[in-house]
Amino acid sequence: MSTEDNKAVVARWFTEFWGKDFNPAVVDELAAPDIRFEYSMHDPCRGRDQVRAFAETFRAAFPDLHFWGTADLIAEGDHVVGRWEGGGTHTGPAFDDLPIGSVPAGSGKQMRFTGVTVLRVENGLITEEIGLDDGVTALRQLGLVAAR
Repeated sequence: MSTEDNKAVVARWFTEFWGKDFNPAVVDELAAPDIRFEYSMHDPCRGRDQVRAFAETFRAAFPDLHFWGTADLIAEGDHVVGRWEGGGTHTGPAFDDLPIGSVPAGSGKQMRFTGVTVLRVENGLITEEIGLDDGVTALRQLGLVAAR
């Protein structure tokens, strides 16, 4: 596949997986069966089932969760890089998939943060999604790290 094809796969993933209107079917359509999925603020996931469960748990805790691109996607070979921003309001169940602490149910706390993600696309499927996010900002907003 061309770099433009790979960017199209990632653009769709960003819209349907990370966007405002989550489409759970996109996991089976665009993620490789053994996808590697890692972000600094969450436990690593491996495989479609773990990625889907992560998304459902995250979105249950933050029902208005969504992220959007803040720059054009950059592609080279089978890698695509995207810059993004987003967040949501914690109005759902307790959330503990964080490096420290847990957010109690319905805290009403809002988080908004930025990050960069590198995805690997092979034969039209995402085999890796590795992201670096501004977790300290999110943890401060959620009250898990003291502001300075």
